[in-house]
Amino acid sequence: LIHHLHTNGIPLAVATGTHKHHFTLKTQNHQEIFSLMHHIVTGDDPDVKAGKPCPDIFLAAMRRFECDVDPSNCLVFEDAPLGVLAAKTAGMHVVMVPDARLDVSYHKEADQVLSSLLDFNPSAWGLPPFKD
Repeated sequence: LIHHLHTNGIPLAVATGTHKHHFTLKTQNHQEIFSLMHHIVTGDDPDVKAGKPCPDIFLAAMRRFECDVDPSNCLVFEDAPLGVLAAKTAGMHVVMVPDARLDVSYHKEADQVLSSLLDFNPSAWGLPPFKD
């Protein structure tokens, strides 16, 4: 999915509550995929005054794209209920891919809930479709 979006010129960012040091440790073996991101905003970023469920991290990530981006044109992929709330508070759309053990009552705020990113249909969101 990340390769598809990147190849089609869709700007991508990571907005994680993890602090930079821990994010670097956790992702050190996955640099190829993270190199496709326009930027990464971590929980200890100076523009993030409050963590999720506050929208700070998603708004900070949105503002770092070169062009003016409206929150309603942002699609967030989230696994956690607090992240879903943060993105919705920011005015963004959310596709939730929760842990299967999470009670379904936490799904209601998401615009779409998937059991796997493999089930994501980009064209349903106005994004370039996958090529066979």
